Amino acid sequence: MSSAILENISLASSPLLPVVGNDLKAPLIHGASVRYANLDYAASAPAVEDVAAHLAQILPYYASVHRGAGFASQVSTSVYENARHIVANFLGARPDDTVIFTRNTTDSLNLLAGCVQTLLESNSNANGEVLYLDIEHHANLLPWQALPHRSVVAGDTIAATLSRVETQLRAGNVVLLAITGASNVTGEVLPVAEFSALAHKYGARIVVDAAQLAPHRRIDIAASGIDYVAFSGHKLYAPFGAGVLVGRSDWLDTGKPHLAGGGAVKDVRMESVLWTQGPARHEAGSPNVLGAATLARAAQVLGALDANQWHDHEQQLRSHLVSGLQELDGVTVHQLFTDSDAYAECGSIGVVNFSIAGYDAGLVAAYLSAEHGVGVRDGKFCAHPALRRLGLASGSLRASFGLGSRLEDAQRLIDGVGALLRNGLGWDYVVDAGRWVPANDSRTFPSWAPNTPGTAGAAPCATD
Repeated sequence: MSSAILENISLASSPLLPVVGNDLKAPLIHGASVRYANLDYAASAPAVEDVAAHLAQILPYYASVHRGAGFASQVSTSVYENARHIVANFLGARPDDTVIFTRNTTDSLNLLAGCVQTLLESNSNANGEVLYLDIEHHANLLPWQALPHRSVVAGDTIAATLSRVETQLRAGNVVLLAITGASNVTGEVLPVAEFSALAHKYGARIVVDAAQLAPHRRIDIAASGIDYVAFSGHKLYAPFGAGVLVGRSDWLDTGKPHLAGGGAVKDVRMESVLWTQGPARHEAGSPNVLGAATLARAAQVLGALDANQWHDHEQQLRSHLVSGLQELDGVTVHQLFTDSDAYAECGSIGVVNFSIAGYDAGLVAAYLSAEHGVGVRDGKFCAHPALRRLGLASGSLRASFGLGSRLEDAQRLIDGVGALLRNGLGWDYVVDAGRWVPANDSRTFPSWAPNTPGTAGAAPCATD
């Protein structure tokens, strides 16, 4: 066996970086417990241990930002503002790009939508439209529906999709192209640099929803020609409530402030206000300094990774999982594009979408959790149009992984699905508040948690 193969296997057999909770024990419905196999990174990734340690380091200095002369306030302000520079570096931003901290990707894209609305309300851009694909996460679809817009049905290949987007751009009146960097449903990566070139060719700008891309691939705004990029800390191994929007300042400096409040103003009178420019224009109120600081530390951690090891660790896991699932009769692994694995350097990130003939996705997810200690996502992944085009209107299953994952996690999923197909369910399951749960479940949450399994489900989870 070659040394390269041995190195790949070694990389995938253990976490690439230690993450909080990687040895968490999950109780099984039959009474035993196993190490929790977290295959739901695409929803919210666990904190890298270095990020959690950084949070503990700065907590004693937590204080008001931009508003205090005290020592702790000055330290917090320094940490918060330095976080902008770290994020800009991580993304290869241009010197004059603006970095705005938000709640998450959804918040970032809604903020940009408000700025685009201001632009479109100007006389010179009254007829402008936003163009987006039908495979987008709702965060990169719903904000644009409130504006003049056009949607493009993605082709069966990336090449065909590029051609369809160019046809729409050539028709004119597009001011912004909004695309995902990597599908949150299937993990397939889109060639953002090519989309950027097309947008600019026809006088439009581009925003990339990088919620899934940023935790898995290097992003270089300047080199790729991206005008705006948005992503979330909770998917970037920093689950502390912050997101970011980075991009060209002119639209952001003239757009309607995202929140009206303190910190976003130069001067206020009883009947008027003079808004400031720069990041503060959209960051009214007390900012999430801890969220911004941990997001920035996660960016530093990922930025320091060896790109080849990072890629090899993930691809070994993905290849093992995909091949293992495909060997099982009745299991289908889904993709949006037939050429994604062969198209340039696109490929797929650590996300695998699949379904099992004859089984509801929510039931399978409940079974995997209760009987095998495996956590996966089920439903429509806040991407209903994308699921419909895949013929999965009722939903499917998604396994996702990252820095803290290991081959054992993928194998546990394969073994669990195999056991289901051979032996069926090992317990009775019922629908409770829109979710499949084990019947007569006697397991309990930790003593400090407010609910026990089976009582906290909410109907929206079954459809999102």
